[in-house]
Amino acid sequence: MNRATDSVRRSRGLLTGYFFGLGAIMAVWGARMPAVQQAAHLSTAQLSLVLLAAALGMVAGLQVGGRLTRPERLPALLTCGAAGLAGCLALLGRCDDLSSLLVAALAFGVTHGVLDVAANSAAVRCQNAYDRPIMSSLHAAYSLGALAGAALAAVTAHTTHRTLFLTTGLILAGAALAAAPATRTLTGTDQPPAPTGQDETGMSLPSAKLWLLGALAAASLLGEGAAADWAAVHLHSLDASAAVSAAAFALYSAAMAAGRLTGDRLTATFGPAAVVRAGAVLAAAGLTTGVLASTTSVALAGWALFGLGLSTTVPCLISAAGVGGPGAVATVAVTGYLGLLAGPALIGAIASITTLPTALLLPALLAATVAALAHRALEKPTP
Repeated sequence: MNRATDSVRRSRGLLTGYFFGLGAIMAVWGARMPAVQQAAHLSTAQLSLVLLAAALGMVAGLQVGGRLTRPERLPALLTCGAAGLAGCLALLGRCDDLSSLLVAALAFGVTHGVLDVAANSAAVRCQNAYDRPIMSSLHAAYSLGALAGAALAAVTAHTTHRTLFLTTGLILAGAALAAAPATRTLTGTDQPPAPTGQDETGMSLPSAKLWLLGALAAASLLGEGAAADWAAVHLHSLDASAAVSAAAFALYSAAMAAGRLTGDRLTATFGPAAVVRAGAVLAAAGLTTGVLASTTSVALAGWALFGLGLSTTVPCLISAAGVGGPGAVATVAVTGYLGLLAGPALIGAIASITTLPTALLLPALLAATVAALAHRALEKPTP
């Protein structure tokens, strides 16, 4: 094994840690949201404001990250973004009123966005150095981190959220700072920045294709938002118990993690367009069957197939956006997250005038749209 290979492997391992930590932080924050609401005596509307502040901060952070990210700046952005996000989690645990929560949530969102762009941009560079797909496995690390964070929140339910947020934040901030020397040697961070709209190979990304990638990311992430907010509600409407209802999103998440762990090998063998198209067809068919069924077991299977089918979509779209540099990665991420944020509310609005199963056909329809447009979005650009 030569030195270059050793360096690339170390970079991949380090980025795996960043993605895992990001997933863990987001899961810990989300899982203990009821405790945050109770401690600060927030109404549902006030809690929505806190979540909106975090969302607006994240969109701003994605845009700032896209402008700031350059190869030589990636180590600093990764270290500062990870340490800052962990610190904001600890700070959120100390907030006990609406005003302080709004400020802390805004900062939490900004650091989340900056870290997201930096991590994905570094992942694109590392993947280019590997000369084979690795993006899916890095996103699998995020999914596994989210599962670990959710499990941690569950087993520490007897402790206060303040203690959990502070302990988790300090540990992960310390890990990010300890990893700073290694982060400075990440593969590709010593390369000069490419011209605007180009990567190091000189390839450009047409604006029409960039927005198509963003639209497909939004369609895919709308499905993730639907699973997070409506899967349990859907199972509950079928008279499932609370435990079984909660298992719907767990199965979705586990299937998505499993799909991402195998996604790189499939992408290398069949190509990203074929893998995304086949996965999106599976997602559309699975969710359609699940939401139209009247049995709990079929509904659970439908959500699992939905997660498995969508597992490779976002990693492949981010990889394709990487041709255009960090700004393109940020554009696709911002557009995608708009789908994630708007999707649950849109489904709720449709359900209010029709039925929940009818509303949940929307993400299934969007998955079918992803399948139809996958080849156009993911075809190889020409130098």
